[in-house]
Amino acid sequence: MEAVLNIAGFQFKVKENDKIYVPKLDVEVGKNIQLQNVLMLIDGEKVQIGKPYIEGKSVSAKVLEHTKDDKVLVFKKKRRKDYKKLRGHRQHLTKILIEKIN
Repeated sequence: MEAVLNIAGFQFKVKENDKIYVPKLDVEVGKNIQLQNVLMLIDGEKVQIGKPYIEGKSVSAKVLEHTKDDKVLVFKKKRRKDYKKLRGHRQHLTKILIEKIN
């Protein structure tokens, strides 16, 4: 069984026992969470699509760790104007384990 979830404005296609990185959630490490925003369920040939979400369906997940993504460098330059800027950014992420699709 697979599900398409909406987590913090991003869509993720997940199966049971998947480990995925999502935008940082305000939950402690080791806690279980219920994700209610199920957009679509795929069970073999049977597909269920929500409008926008499927009522009564949820996904159980466990928070494994909080981490940061790889650094993204943004470099700006204007030639012959002595203008250079270098900025870096690391996005905060949460790694979760999909335990069960209810």
